[in-house]
Amino acid sequence: MVFSGGFPRVHEPHAVHAAQRAIYHVQRNLEDVQAALYPDRVLLCDRGTVDGAAYWPGEPAGFFTDLGSSMKAELERYDAVIFFESAAVGGMGIEGGNPTRIESLQQAVELDRKLRALWSRHPRFHLVPHNASFFKKISFGLAVLEGVVNELAAAR
Repeated sequence: MVFSGGFPRVHEPHAVHAAQRAIYHVQRNLEDVQAALYPDRVLLCDRGTVDGAAYWPGEPAGFFTDLGSSMKAELERYDAVIFFESAAVGGMGIEGGNPTRIESLQQAVELDRKLRALWSRHPRFHLVPHNASFFKKISFGLAVLEGVVNELAAAR
């Protein structure tokens, strides 16, 4: 959303910091608005506020410090995490024509590794591994999602 809206995507550290700050605030505000509009619903997010730490130049802790937050505080915003492993991990590229996805296959694998390391610290972390069959991967992911929603509903 930020990059497709015109925010420059460059690799200079100062620019990366600015971009990740912007993405964090957009993500956080989108989540807060949706939670306020639909308080009794499950909020399903494609990305989360922890993601920026994987893109941040330097150590992930620097990302949270810069934003006046912590890894713990950001993870606590989410009831569960369902992590869809990138097709790149299996050596498969995605030809979806998304102009905001500029990473090479190797860069995508490295980002996946960083993101997984961060999100796996969540107590309700669920991994949906890559699969040569996109249908099988999505089917498995939907089954995990159903289980998570049922678990959260039962806990209410």
